[in-house]
Amino acid sequence: MPAKFHQFPCLKDNYGVLVHDPASGATASIDAPDADAVLDALATTGWTLTDILLTHHHADHIQGVAGLKARYPAVRVVAPAKEAQGIGGVDLGVAEHDTVSVGQLSAKVIETPGHTAGHIVYWFEAEDVLFAGDTLFALGCGRVFETPLDVMYESLMKLTHLPLETQVYAGHEYTLSNARFALTVDPDNAVLRERAMGIERMREAGTPTLPTTIEIELATNPFLRADNPAVKAAIGMADADPAAVFSELRERKNKA
Repeated sequence: MPAKFHQFPCLKDNYGVLVHDPASGATASIDAPDADAVLDALATTGWTLTDILLTHHHADHIQGVAGLKARYPAVRVVAPAKEAQGIGGVDLGVAEHDTVSVGQLSAKVIETPGHTAGHIVYWFEAEDVLFAGDTLFALGCGRVFETPLDVMYESLMKLTHLPLETQVYAGHEYTLSNARFALTVDPDNAVLRERAMGIERMREAGTPTLPTTIEIELATNPFLRADNPAVKAAIGMADADPAAVFSELRERKNKA
């Protein structure tokens, strides 16, 4: 039986996602932005929470854990081993190359430091689904708080090697602002222009812009295109190293 995924908005601009294994009945919450929102999603789907898979330690991704554990005392909390002590209440700390099971489903752990030093993402390879937390967004990437900028660039490059059809769920609905920025640094990208118009329509209608795919991000996300001659020329860095181009792009986005 194929896995089921249920995405829902919470807090100001976060997304939560439930991952459900119909064969076993196991259900995981990807991060825990808000306990009430996750509980509402569980009520809507009729699923029972068995696991919480955390990507990093920021409050808007973990603050719902206590409320969920109060409702489901047996729930297992999985988190990056490098941030487990700071998160607290972690049952399983995981790192690069580890796997996490949700019933009969299996996710590979990929370390993606940058947004936080211990950030991880979960790749459900058999389902072609990636939960990217705050590392990779649709048309963007997370702010870099705890590492040098080139560390984040290397983390993003790891994700570009995933299969093109991989669906990417991210932690926030930032796509419209990301699209507007992307057009300033990749203005001649026809695929990006078309995508940006579609995003404008989707947000006007209140439609989520996620999940995205690795393929469309490679074609339109400037932070994955720091080696592209058109992007480099557009920001006046035609001869620069891609990591330096990425750093300039991230600094510009910080000020946008």
